[in-house]
Amino acid sequence: MRIVILENAQAVAEFGANHIVSLLNKQPNSVLGLATGTTPIKLYKELIAANKNGHVTFKNVTTFNLDEYLGLAGTHPQSYRYFMNEQLFDHVDINKENTFVPDGSAAIPTAACEEFENNIQEKGGIDLQLLGIGRNGHIGFNEPSSSLSSRTRVKTLTEDTVNANKHFFTEGEVQPTLSLTMGIGTINEAREILLLATGSDKAEAIKNTIEGPIAARCPGSILQMHQHVTVVIDKEAASSLEDIAFYQHIERENKRLKEGTAL
Repeated sequence: MRIVILENAQAVAEFGANHIVSLLNKQPNSVLGLATGTTPIKLYKELIAANKNGHVTFKNVTTFNLDEYLGLAGTHPQSYRYFMNEQLFDHVDINKENTFVPDGSAAIPTAACEEFENNIQEKGGIDLQLLGIGRNGHIGFNEPSSSLSSRTRVKTLTEDTVNANKHFFTEGEVQPTLSLTMGIGTINEAREILLLATGSDKAEAIKNTIEGPIAARCPGSILQMHQHVTVVIDKEAASSLEDIAFYQHIERENKRLKEGTAL
């Protein structure tokens, strides 16, 4: 697990965007797993700017989003399909037919989950999965107690998650308490994972993810078992870590090694 600690949220966004741009320039037909929520918005703005400036193209990219609210159609302003269109897809040269979000309006949600899994396999799997993390350690909408080998499925949201997302909904608007989410097992099959977290409210979740035991009570902790994970966090999100100095030392040494000055 590579742990990158940066000064602030903007630096985290720029690092993440540059990482994705580098991948797409090497592999233009990449399959990306994407995330919603507040954390990736700055990253998406950076990707839009890179696309408009001609530094990257999304023409041959396929995307799979982590999750969607059950009961919301993609045209609903609070749906994650709507979010992705507003925050990224409408502003870059991607073919929307190659963008997949779980179908929150499906008549048979379990069938929609199975179809989503099949689509990932048909596209050859996910090359890079972008993740945020909830205050309780959830990744996607895999709440604490989720099976660490779970597949895409219907999931009940915790009260903490519902409250954390409440500000997105207007007063009197029905807020879903169920979701369709990519499973932890599905997420962990991505060839590479990029997790971003900013702010002191994520500090405990980050500590449990990086330094805690691997346990269903912190779904993010399963990332310790992945061979290619980069965790990019600001100083506030890193504030509860016990081995900050060591992680920073590793980054400095890896930079020296890359530059050929380590020996």
